[in-house]
Amino acid sequence: MEANKKSYLIDDSTDSNLSIREQFQIREKNFLSEYGTLSTHGKRRHDENDICNIRTPFQLDRDRIVYSNAFRRLKHKTQVFLSPLGDHYRTRLTHTLEVAEIARNIARAMRLNEDLAEAVALGHDLGHTPFGHGGETALIEVHSPHFSHSNQSLRVVDSLENRGKGLNLTREVRDGILKHSKGFGNIIPSTPGETAVTVEGRIVRIADIIAYLNHDLDDALRGKVIRPADIPDICIKKLGKTHSQRAGLMIEQLVYNSGPHNGEFILDMGKDTFHAMTILRKFLYEKVYRSPAVHEEFVKAKNIIIGLYTYFIHHPDALQNELEKMEMAPWDALKNPLKRSVCDIIASMTDRYALTLYSKTFFPKPLV
Repeated sequence: MEANKKSYLIDDSTDSNLSIREQFQIREKNFLSEYGTLSTHGKRRHDENDICNIRTPFQLDRDRIVYSNAFRRLKHKTQVFLSPLGDHYRTRLTHTLEVAEIARNIARAMRLNEDLAEAVALGHDLGHTPFGHGGETALIEVHSPHFSHSNQSLRVVDSLENRGKGLNLTREVRDGILKHSKGFGNIIPSTPGETAVTVEGRIVRIADIIAYLNHDLDDALRGKVIRPADIPDICIKKLGKTHSQRAGLMIEQLVYNSGPHNGEFILDMGKDTFHAMTILRKFLYEKVYRSPAVHEEFVKAKNIIIGLYTYFIHHPDALQNELEKMEMAPWDALKNPLKRSVCDIIASMTDRYALTLYSKTFFPKPLV
C-alpha cells in the first residue's frame, strides 16, 4: 500500500529523491512564462529552519493567511453597507474571496504564478477597519493622516498576528499587500514605486477594482440606493448589463491586451474598457459611496471609532484587556507608542465588536 502511494506521488520525469514541493517547483520553471514569479525566489522576512516538503513558499503564505485571526474577522467587516440585514450583501470576506478568484484566473491565463496572486489577494484587506472606509477615515482624522488600510494590512501580517510574532510571509506577498491600493488613484498606475514588484501583485490591484466595481454595483441596486436606469449608458454598452458580463469582459480585455513591451510585462485593458471602467468607478463614488443613504451611516460609525480611540488613550488597562481578547501582543511602551496600539486594536475590530464595545463602554447599564 505504501509503495503504491509513493509511486502515485512521484513524478516519473523528475528525481524520485526530490520532495513534492521540489517537484512542483520544477514544473513551475517549465510552465510559467518568463514574467512569472518562481516560488524558489520567495524569501521570508525572517529565516525559518523548518521547510515544508509539500507546499511552496507562496502556498504556505496562502495557508498562513487563511488560518489567521484577521482573516476570520473579515466576515463581520463592512464592504459598503453597514450591518446589512440581507443575506446576499457582500462583506469584506466575500469581497476578498472574489478578488482572489479573479486574480487567480487572470494569473492562470497569463501563465503567471497563481499561488502568489491568490496569497496577495487573500491578504490584501486584513488591515481594513470596521465600518469600511468610514472607519479608515476616522483613524486618519483621529490617529494619523498617514493611516491606510494597505499599510495596516502589512502591519497585521508582520507584527500583529500570532500574538505579535506575525506570519513571516515572503517579500513578494508582503509587497503585493502593501501596494494593492491607492484610494481613488489610477486603475493601472505608472508611477515608479507605486506598483508591486511582481506582475502577480499588480494583477491583484486590478482584480480588486474589477471585484468591487461589479459587486458594489450589485449591492447598491439590491439596496435601492440606485436604479438600473441610473447606470451610465456607456457602461452598459461597453461592459454589459449583468455582473457576469461585466466581470468576464474586464478579465478578458486585461488578458488579451496585456503582454511584453520593451522587456517588461505591461498590463492593459484596452482603451474602451478602461474608459468605461473609469466612468463606472466615478459613478459609484458619486452616487453610492457618497450618497446620503451610505454617508449618513458612515458618519455614525466614524463617531464610534473616534469615541473608542479616545477612551483607550485614557484607559490603557482597558486597552490591555482588549488586546488579550483579540490574541494580540500586549502593549509595551518601550516598543510601541500608546496611540499605535490603540490604532491597532480598533483597526482589528469587526463592526459588531466595535458596536458592542461602544455600547458597553458609553451607554448606561440599567438596574434590573
